[in-house]
Amino acid sequence: MQARVFRSLTMSKTKTIVIGGITGGIGAALARRLVASGHTVAGFSRDPDKLKALSEELGIATCTCDATDCAAIEAQLPEFHQQLGSIDGYVHAIGSIYLKAAHMTPENDWLNTLHLNLSSAFYALRASTKLMMKQGSGACLFFSTAAAQTGLANHEAIAAAKGGIEAMVRSAASTYSSRGLRINAIAPSLTDTPLAKPIIGNPQALEFSKKMHPLGEIGQADHVASLAEWLLSEEARFVTGQTYVIDGGLSSVVPKPKA
Repeated sequence: MQARVFRSLTMSKTKTIVIGGITGGIGAALARRLVASGHTVAGFSRDPDKLKALSEELGIATCTCDATDCAAIEAQLPEFHQQLGSIDGYVHAIGSIYLKAAHMTPENDWLNTLHLNLSSAFYALRASTKLMMKQGSGACLFFSTAAAQTGLANHEAIAAAKGGIEAMVRSAASTYSSRGLRINAIAPSLTDTPLAKPIIGNPQALEFSKKMHPLGEIGQADHVASLAEWLLSEEARFVTGQTYVIDGGLSSVVPKPKA
């Protein structure tokens, strides 16, 4: 019998990927996967110390940049493009966790949540698509949340901001599909990253969160990074305008009670 040959679900050709929020848990996990597969990676965040450490670990180009500053994003992405020769993929691994009921959310907290999550994504979409249209190809990937898929108490602000990202992704996918660009999003539930430390560092909160997930555990950064890697790859070239939920069944499954 002839042996079957299976292709690896990785990028079939070398790509150049820029990651916004590269020092975060998911951003760093994705950078490590991409570099290990032989791809060129660059990225930015607001933490110079973490950038220096990650740059030295992986041998990649990094810089400090505030994603909520539209002018800064508009300047930084073309600089990466010139330095690297192309940007085949842009990943916006930037956001926050804000858990508070609407009536207890100050106006400034609401505006900050909206600005950090939705506005920064829009600024990055603007800047990256301008460059990719000149190339005639490219993939953009953004991050939503499982809280935009199902009603979770005290998530009003973050659910609204991330829900806006999902709507933006669908519209942008329609706008730029004829130019050879793909636009998608990933919606994770609670994931074990430094951003989630206030929750997962509390044993009671962690146990409660695990019980909310039908699979009985919270996500890991590499779970999400593996999906992100696939969405950037040639294997996903027929995928655009989608939000992929990776949440252990939280948003869609009612688990069977244990006997």
